[in-house]
Amino acid sequence: MEFDDSLSTSMGDFGEQTQDLEIPESLPMMAVRDVVVFNYMIIPLFVGRPGSIEAVNEGLNSNKLLMLVTQKDPTKDDPEDKDLYDVGMVSMIMRTLKLPDGRLKVLVQALSKAKVRSYLQKKPFYRVEIDLIEEPETPEITVETEALMRTVREQTEKIMSLRGILSSDLMMIINNIEEPGRLADLVGSNLRLKISESQRILETVDPTDRLRLVADLLHKELEVSTVQAKIQSDAKEEMSRSQREYFLREQIQALKRELGDEDSYSQEIEELSKQLRKKKMPKYAKKEARKQLRRLEMMHPDASEATIVRTYLDWFLDLPWKQSTTDVLDLKVAADVLDEDHYGLDRIKERILEYLAVRKLNADTKGPIICFVGPPGVGKTSLGQAIAKAMGRKFYRLSLGGMRDEAEIRGHRRTYIGALPGRILQGLKNVGANNPVFMMDEIDKIGDDYRGDPSSALLEVLDPEQNNTFSDHYMNLPFDLSKVMFITTANRSDTIPGPLLDRMEVIQLSGYTLEEKMVIAKKYLLPRQIKENGIKVSQIKLDDATLEIIVSRYTHEAGVRNLERALGKVCRKIARKVAEGGKGPYVISEKTVEKYLGPPRFLPETELDTSSQPGLVIGLAWTEVGGELLHIETSVLPGKGKLLLTGQLGEVMKESAQAALSYCRSRNKMLGVEPDYFDKVDIHIHVPAGAIPKDGPSAGITMTTALFSAISGKAVKRGIAMTGEVTLRGRVLPIGGLKDKALAALRADITKIIIPEENQKDLVEIPEELRKKITFYPVRHMDEVIELTLGNISARKNQAKLVVVKDDK
Repeated sequence: MEFDDSLSTSMGDFGEQTQDLEIPESLPMMAVRDVVVFNYMIIPLFVGRPGSIEAVNEGLNSNKLLMLVTQKDPTKDDPEDKDLYDVGMVSMIMRTLKLPDGRLKVLVQALSKAKVRSYLQKKPFYRVEIDLIEEPETPEITVETEALMRTVREQTEKIMSLRGILSSDLMMIINNIEEPGRLADLVGSNLRLKISESQRILETVDPTDRLRLVADLLHKELEVSTVQAKIQSDAKEEMSRSQREYFLREQIQALKRELGDEDSYSQEIEELSKQLRKKKMPKYAKKEARKQLRRLEMMHPDASEATIVRTYLDWFLDLPWKQSTTDVLDLKVAADVLDEDHYGLDRIKERILEYLAVRKLNADTKGPIICFVGPPGVGKTSLGQAIAKAMGRKFYRLSLGGMRDEAEIRGHRRTYIGALPGRILQGLKNVGANNPVFMMDEIDKIGDDYRGDPSSALLEVLDPEQNNTFSDHYMNLPFDLSKVMFITTANRSDTIPGPLLDRMEVIQLSGYTLEEKMVIAKKYLLPRQIKENGIKVSQIKLDDATLEIIVSRYTHEAGVRNLERALGKVCRKIARKVAEGGKGPYVISEKTVEKYLGPPRFLPETELDTSSQPGLVIGLAWTEVGGELLHIETSVLPGKGKLLLTGQLGEVMKESAQAALSYCRSRNKMLGVEPDYFDKVDIHIHVPAGAIPKDGPSAGITMTTALFSAISGKAVKRGIAMTGEVTLRGRVLPIGGLKDKALAALRADITKIIIPEENQKDLVEIPEELRKKITFYPVRHMDEVIELTLGNISARKNQAKLVVVKDDK
């Protein structure tokens, strides 16, 4: 149902004729929307809903009376009784006209205010029982009431004048009304108030109270109308000024054409001016751009500075000051996209979904600063691409490895020849949006020299409290980076400067287990290599047993890069056979895998004779490429009490060796040697792979066990690895990287690991399927390590397992 915009008026004479009309208690009811009908109003209604047409016909067939109530929500086409106000107007149908489209145009006049008592019928139209609300008799007009009426008349005149709808006829009617209630109804019906406000006026019975409520609403509307009129006036002035400038510019162009002075430079200036007017950017940026454009107009086209200013203006037009992409805030879709591209990595996926959930509830939330730390090949960079895809954002990658110039981040000042903005703004220009997923790779390999410190320049970029006003040296204006989702990657966090690391949320990505690598190979790597090498899935047959051999015997890494290379090598050899006319399918089995990949590059630790001799112990170390095994060899030679350390050991490892020797000297009785024994021998500790530098405290208990084994002549049992820092008193202190070390042990088929007792809390980070394969032995003191490795460990085994199970629970 729609309503005419014509002004509703009050008909006093007709109202007096209907004063004595008897109104029955039961009437058909019609819901109206977008309007509240007041006493004595005459208003045309366009009736189109079937139920409303039925109600009008019922009223025409009986006594021409109809109850009109207003909908609370005007958008509902089929309102229920709870969607309607209770108080409305009993109205008389004065005239009807059937329109060609089937609707009715009905002219009605409101007679009396009434309240719905109950609903007698709801289909095909509403029929209700009503209680009439009698209008109280108007008391004697007091001075206060008279003042109130004058205020209402004056404010009404002002508002209508500001809105441009002032009518002398209407003001004459308003000035002639002496009853407060009728004045309130007439003014309320012509002010275009909100439905809820108009209904409040209708439901107020006392005439003086009703007029006072209208006066309050008028005061509010007058303030709004005044501000609105000022805005319109300012806009009109601005438009007039713009039109004048446009007219003058057109005259100048016409004169130039007549004189033959029009050239491409003027056209270029005009084109830049048009683009600047259309470009959405902050006021301060637009002000600076216009200033530079005016400078450019005054320059000669061949001036050297003209090129600099022209390039500067191009950057104003190219930067996405207010251009954003729309985020995909459907959490289920985002989760499906992340699962489609990456296997596992549950913590990271959960963090991204948390951010999307917050973004859904609070659109103004700032972008997070996340740092993925993990060994190469675990999917840090590709994970950033998957995050951008899941969020529906653009993706940009910036490599920070080897970056030494601060200007790479902040840009060069325009005084230099060939100056450009920094890589941050260049990236935003390339993607054309101010809210991309911006990945900064290898943040741990950033450098510094005499040209500045890029890591210090990144402090502003990666600080959510500061990057909304990031200032590039070239643009020399604040640019808002708060909507950008920055993701950084690193192989290790200890080389990242402390203040920079403090600004980022670090998420560790450990290596993959054998099972995870097999799933990744089957789901992602092998299909990709088959596609890239141009062969068909039906032309290659690779079972799980063969795939396990490729993973365990031909790769030895935390990630999956070498695994993909191995699968690519297999696919290339098959592609050659197919290109030479072969049809396949080609079966890669345990017997034929060596034809494609050669002999195995790695053997399980259980197949190597490495732990059956005294003085030889396997430790676990963490490197930037993941966990690694550390073979420590110790020999006792006749000598004069010297300690020889070889294998390119760092200072921390040398100190661990000194502490290990001191512990062994304090346990000479346990070793069964004389106190002066250590003065008569030289001890040589060697860590193989001497070309690789090694350092860190976690080899402490390994060195101590190797010394104890060499001196006692007892060999450490096979299949045991260990990690932990040792003190002079023999206490075993906690270490880091436990998950990576456990994965390294499992890759070598080692299933027994001795760990510091304080690291039990870290076991929850290790996947459950991994914990089932490895027995962890938490120890507090070096004496326990000696008992486990050189004594009878069967008694300790069950106890250690119980500790782990208890921790899991």
